[in-house]
Amino acid sequence: MDIRQLQYFIEVARQRSYTKAAQTLHVTQPTLSKMVKNLEEELEVTLIDRSAKRIALTDAGEIVFEQAQKVVNSIEDLSISLYDTMNVKKGRITIGLPPVISTLFFPRIIAEFQQQFPDVTISLTEVGAQRVEEKVLEGEVDLGFVLLPVDENKFDSIEFVHQEIKLLVHKSHPLAKRDVIDLIELKKDPFLLLSKEFTLNSRTIEVCIEEGFTPQIAYESSQWDFIVGMVSKNLGVTLMPEQIGRRVMDPDVRMVNLSKPFPWVLGIISAKNRYMPYATKEFIKTVQGLHEGW
Repeated sequence: MDIRQLQYFIEVARQRSYTKAAQTLHVTQPTLSKMVKNLEEELEVTLIDRSAKRIALTDAGEIVFEQAQKVVNSIEDLSISLYDTMNVKKGRITIGLPPVISTLFFPRIIAEFQQQFPDVTISLTEVGAQRVEEKVLEGEVDLGFVLLPVDENKFDSIEFVHQEIKLLVHKSHPLAKRDVIDLIELKKDPFLLLSKEFTLNSRTIEVCIEEGFTPQIAYESSQWDFIVGMVSKNLGVTLMPEQIGRRVMDPDVRMVNLSKPFPWVLGIISAKNRYMPYATKEFIKTVQGLHEGW
């Protein structure tokens, strides 16, 4: 069955005239008559009572007229939906990210994206970076924001932030007035770290061990602002991204550079060889466009 057969029959049924229907559809009357006749033969029913002067639908014709309109409307809706999707007028993006990243970057990212694509829905899942990777692989989220590097055999990744990790200490700390310190100088200090589900936790420990000591971990928390609050109470030291250090307004907290750069590289990851919707591609473009502003 050809969709045109249904469209032509619907117009004849509406107009109750082959002549008017042919004019509306911009086809010849013989062509229109043939299309309707073919539909009748295919369905093996008579749709139009041709015995009267004015066209009338048979009982079967009334049923086909009602159902054909639904079919044609559904196909038109499908075309519109596909157009909207391909032109990013509609869509849904699911994103996994650690709370640290959501706090620092996502208000601006979402505001920028939804200004361009207001009808695209964004759903955020806030978990540690390791769980983000799992959710991306399992297909629970379309994109993940994590610390790079990641397994290149499993993920495609795009870098969007490259900063250095800084030391945050209380203003009374002996190192607070220094411009640069060696990490080994903190070997006797209590460390305040993000929880183990955050990649920065294991990276901090690895870097300290590379510098010749194992950090004494006093507290761990999933909230960076809680950790900074403890630094302000002189309960320990912490290593945090520069972006966080710049946001700290507490006068009791100082940010100090490390002599050996400790990079903090954030990236967008997606599962390798998985289809990426149009809306998701546009979201990535938006993030890349904001790259220079971080």
